Amino acid sequence: MSRLFERMAVQCVRMERDEAPDGEGGVTVTWREGKAFAAAIARDTSSEARIAEAAGVANAYTVTGPERLSFGDVFRRAADGQVFRVTSNGDDGAAPACATFAFFQSAAEEWGLPDA
Repeated sequence: MSRLFERMAVQCVRMERDEAPDGEGGVTVTWREGKAFAAAIARDTSSEARIAEAAGVANAYTVTGPERLSFGDVFRRAADGQVFRVTSNGDDGAAPACATFAFFQSAAEEWGLPDA
């Protein structure tokens, strides 16, 4: 499993959200790069995903790697700058305790970093 992962893995970096008061009662949101990690990212091409995409839902992906990702986490693929947001619970895709590897699998969608 790890050999296949090594062939498919791409470099990614977590995106961290920072908020600061804007002086008018709201907040200004900025994004900064956090911890780097490797993950295999595969587009979901199931019939259900294609129907959802045709209805305007963002492209869906499966993210596999040693990094536990949680619902709402945001990360960027280093090769092309594509940003993804995790849409599943990080513990749902954990390898069983009897496995000889420690990979996690999460669902994610293409996402754009909001300006504010």
